Amino acid sequence: MHITESAISLNVTDVEASANWVQTHLGFSVAMQADGFCSLSHPDAGFHLIYLRTGLPTFKPASAAGRADGLLVVFTVSDIDADYARLQGAGVQIITPIETEPWGERYFQMADPNGIVYQLVQWVTPTPQEQS
Repeated sequence: MHITESAISLNVTDVEASANWVQTHLGFSVAMQADGFCSLSHPDAGFHLIYLRTGLPTFKPASAAGRADGLLVVFTVSDIDADYARLQGAGVQIITPIETEPWGERYFQMADPNGIVYQLVQWVTPTPQEQS
C-alpha cells in the first residue's frame, strides 16, 4: 500500500465555526470546501482536517454520522509555552491548563466552538520534581 495523503474527518454542527477556528488559531488553510464540508491543510500537520456537517444525507456509513466526540486532535509543537501564551491571549477556551507529566509530556488542551478538543504537546526533559 502506498498512502499519498492522510486526513481526519470530524462531524460537527457548524463547519464554518471549526474551520475558522483552526485557521485563526492554528494556521490551517482551506484546501476545498462545499456546503457542509471543509478540508483544511497545514504545511507541518501531515494530514488534512476535514469538517462535515452532521446530518448530511450523503454521509456513509450512516451509523457514524453523529457528532465527533470522545477524541483529541493532537499536534506536537516546538515552543509550547509561547503557543500557550499566544492562544490564551487570543481568548481561546483552554480546558486543561498547561502541565508537564512525569515522563516529559508538556501539554495543554483547548476546545473549538463545536467542542472539538485540540491538544498541543512538547516533549521536554522532566525536572526531578516532575519525575517523582
